[in-house]
Amino acid sequence: MTERIVLVTGASRGIGRAAARAIARTGAHVIAVARTSGGLEDLDDEIKQDGGEGATLVPMDLRNFDGIDQLGASIYERWGRLDGLFGNAGALGELSLLTHLAPKMWQEAIDLNVTTNWRLIRSLDPLLRKSDAGRAVFVTSGAARKHTPYWGSYAVTKAALESLVLTYAAECESTNIKVNLFSPGPLRTRMRARAMPGEDPKSLQPPEIVAPLIVEMLSPAFTKNGELIDYRQTDSSTS
Repeated sequence: MTERIVLVTGASRGIGRAAARAIARTGAHVIAVARTSGGLEDLDDEIKQDGGEGATLVPMDLRNFDGIDQLGASIYERWGRLDGLFGNAGALGELSLLTHLAPKMWQEAIDLNVTTNWRLIRSLDPLLRKSDAGRAVFVTSGAARKHTPYWGSYAVTKAALESLVLTYAAECESTNIKVNLFSPGPLRTRMRARAMPGEDPKSLQPPEIVAPLIVEMLSPAFTKNGELIDYRQTDSSTS
């Protein structure tokens, strides 16, 4: 991973933050995207403490779709390519009966969980094709394949994300790009705490536990394409 360029969304906390640190420790340069400047600056400090040179910090709301296009242009101007994309940012949305869900909350979930990732694919695909081994990994959830009451907006958007990503993977079959889905399972994250307020967080693994597998899926040696990798069903040898 030395000298490879990897973009991580939702990099200021949780799985994104853990993945960004792990990716940087391999010698790759991380482009860290998140809404909160403070969280990104803390991540940058941690990467430097780990011995890295720091990350490129991009504070932005990913629902600024024109901003995603501008980000792609900026990456091209600076590096001319992108070696990895970790599409981690997502929204739980409102846990509610579908019939009671506010249209605004529905649209926000669609925008961040689906449309943002399509815009990332649209903007960054030409850069991934410039890499000798472009890799793209998107975070999904077991909720996409369940029909749990009150989880409609999250489940529907994650199901749509899976269809989007697997279609993109099929379109990349004859290229150097490998595209996959990653399901981390329940971890000690802010989103999990919001979804399960009565759960003891100490009963869950921290997000750092899945970071090595994410790094592996983004590495040139990982040759699977169009698959859903569930952390709970894998060991350390998945490629």
